[in-house]
Amino acid sequence: MLKAVSFDLWNTLVRDGSDEPKRAARGLRPKPAERRHLVWQALNDLAPITPEAVAAAYDDADAAFDKAWQEDLVTWTVGGRLRRVLDALGRELPAEALSEIVKAHEEMEIAVPPDATEGIAEVLGGLALRYRLCVVSDTLVSPAGTLRRLLASQGLEDFFTGFAFSDEVGRAKPDRAIFEAAADQLGVEPEEMLHVGDREREDVRGAKALGMRAVLFTAVVDRGSADTMADAVCREVADLPEVIDDLAARF
Repeated sequence: MLKAVSFDLWNTLVRDGSDEPKRAARGLRPKPAERRHLVWQALNDLAPITPEAVAAAYDDADAAFDKAWQEDLVTWTVGGRLRRVLDALGRELPAEALSEIVKAHEEMEIAVPPDATEGIAEVLGGLALRYRLCVVSDTLVSPAGTLRRLLASQGLEDFFTGFAFSDEVGRAKPDRAIFEAAADQLGVEPEEMLHVGDREREDVRGAKALGMRAVLFTAVVDRGSADTMADAVCREVADLPEVIDDLAARF
């Protein structure tokens, strides 16, 4: 029988990028530009360097991160990514200055938070009465601790009894280890779980490789549901309980 449901975070529980209009309204740079600016400012305060040089090194580090994430299924820490930027530039920063930049990167989603997916709190509240719930998410810039704080600030954290984040597990979706970590935390077998997420490779195929059921969630963004291997597609937030319960009846 279905005992537990795991959820992707970005574009499932939280609308990725929904903080950018808020940042613009406050006169703040977009997050990618602000990250590069922080590194440039700190370096330029010590010795002149062009913003273009910093941006190029940062872009290369981002590309290397994406390759490691997609091919090696690991997500580097912010500190590790910034180390690559500095090495490429042949520059150093004092430990305290680097620590401040890392913290600014990691907490940017807290300073101006993105929005929870509309209606998801009500859905989670109902599902939590019938199933054990867990978050299964890759950490790209915001680490696990920041994402827990983000969920708490939106009133979502308490619905979950487990959290499997790639920086803590050491492996990213679709690696089986991150889904197994979720199952272990909830005290269930993978075959007794269902996963909800918006990405075909990471969420649908990753979960199904362990014998889990999978729901492709397209209420925020549809990345190609016509070709999905998911057991079901959910296009509206309000429909999610019915979609899950229908699948549960077929376990």
